[in-house]
Amino acid sequence: MEAGSTVSAVRSQRVLTGEDIRPALLTIKEGKIHKVLPDLGAALHTAGEVLDVGNSLVMPGIVDCHVHVNEPGRTSWEGYWTATRAAAAGGVTTIVDMPLNSIPPTTSLENFQEKLQSASGRCFVDTAFWGGVIPGNQLELRPMVQAGVAGFKCFLIHSGVDEFPHVRDSDLHTAMRQLQGSGSVLLFHAEKEIQQPLLYSLPFSSDPCEYSTFLRSRPDVMELEAIRTVTELCLQYQVRCHIVHLSSAQSLELIRTARKAGAPLTVETTHHYLTLSAEDIPSGATQFKCCPPIRSIANQEQLWSALSAGDIDMVVSDHSPCTPNLKHLDSGDFTQAWGGISSLQFGLPLFWTSACKRGFSFPDVVRVLCKKPAQLCRLDNQKGSLLPGHDADLVIWDPEREFVVKEENIHHKNKLTPYLGVTLHGEVKGTIVRGKLVYFNGSFSPQPLGEQLLINHNVAQTAL
Repeated sequence: MEAGSTVSAVRSQRVLTGEDIRPALLTIKEGKIHKVLPDLGAALHTAGEVLDVGNSLVMPGIVDCHVHVNEPGRTSWEGYWTATRAAAAGGVTTIVDMPLNSIPPTTSLENFQEKLQSASGRCFVDTAFWGGVIPGNQLELRPMVQAGVAGFKCFLIHSGVDEFPHVRDSDLHTAMRQLQGSGSVLLFHAEKEIQQPLLYSLPFSSDPCEYSTFLRSRPDVMELEAIRTVTELCLQYQVRCHIVHLSSAQSLELIRTARKAGAPLTVETTHHYLTLSAEDIPSGATQFKCCPPIRSIANQEQLWSALSAGDIDMVVSDHSPCTPNLKHLDSGDFTQAWGGISSLQFGLPLFWTSACKRGFSFPDVVRVLCKKPAQLCRLDNQKGSLLPGHDADLVIWDPEREFVVKEENIHHKNKLTPYLGVTLHGEVKGTIVRGKLVYFNGSFSPQPLGEQLLINHNVAQTAL
């Protein structure tokens, strides 16, 4: 069977359904999962094309709800064509595109419509969209909800691009009042500027090529104080709130306390915070820079514990590419380099490589990479589970198989990533989106087969 084919059924000795892995035949009808049947071998027949993948593991496609595609406006950084091909090659069947760093940002109904036009006919996987909250755009929020954005993102600190300014406390209260009763969600880049009188008087090197210099400029307390603001707002307004890319484990107790008090609050972390550590970042290696920063190994272990305990709900890529010159590799200056890590294609193997050593199971993988992200975006009525009636979105992969990340195998537009040369466990063999084989054995469907997902917030979904 070739990439681009319509699949009527998938057979495997390892199909993950619920908490169980068993031989099964998964039948597909009109792009939806029709039935999940026990595999009775040759006696079981279905009309149409059956894709037999042997012992490869079949599970729900990954839902990556934190991706910066950067189109329109910054297509030299990325774009829908390359981003969604990379997603397909990584078993990601749905992405949700952030409202920045495209130009214009998705902060008005008009800008959202321009974003939809840019994405039309260019997506190899299904794509939903976040809107943005910036100072003064409060009257755009309800129209964007009605037009189908998955929710909204705001920054409590400079976003890195001037066209997406960060919000003040007054802007947040205004936005929360607009979102009350809408069913939507507000995502927070949770860092706040603080006074650091001791920062430059301490006896440390201030060499901008040393990672430790950058790390000290974004201390844990910046996240802690921002998350304190988020929890207070969430409790006050009872609007769904979500903390993106949690990096600091010091904030976990605040999050637990707020949830116990009734805050409808969810939290994500990223593959880089679970995989990379400050101690191992070489001088001048600006491909490791992101905000909030990669922190210590001890901090990382606390994030893994919180993920296992359910205090962190999901894991995403926060794919944030740029052109190589913006990383300032020639000077190795962390203070000047763009903060962002490219990893959309490698989320599943990155996660599994570390998670399998910590006792995580395949159902755990589905929970944090598929189900919980789908729930956040109000897509769990069609994405994130292998259930009859859900979209036939599948990843076919070999968890035991090792591979090395090489530049020639990367499908992102810009190949710079801290994972170059790293050996990972879990090779993706195929990706099916709504019954269409969009990626198989290294080849892509001839044409993009993904759809735009407009969210209906009036449909009741599972609470996180």
